[in-house]
Amino acid sequence: MNEQAVIDILFAAFTTALRLASPLLLTSLGIGLFVSIFQAATQINEQTLTFVPKLVGIGILLVLLSPWMLTVLRDFVTRHFERLLTFM
Repeated sequence: MNEQAVIDILFAAFTTALRLASPLLLTSLGIGLFVSIFQAATQINEQTLTFVPKLVGIGILLVLLSPWMLTVLRDFVTRHFERLLTFM
């Protein structure tokens, strides 16, 4: 296995991690922005008001996107295990 193969695997790992994490991070960002605007408009400064909606939103998104996330992760692992076998 040469250096270019290792770099390709690391790049694929980082892009896969970004693909898997971005929907959750964007959802958390959107909910946080909405709650911040709500808190600024109503002048309510409650810490749990920011935490609970994010937790619920990410939980729902995980339930909805888990088949897609598992497919992406399975394809990544399968592709790189097959590639690893060609080097042996």
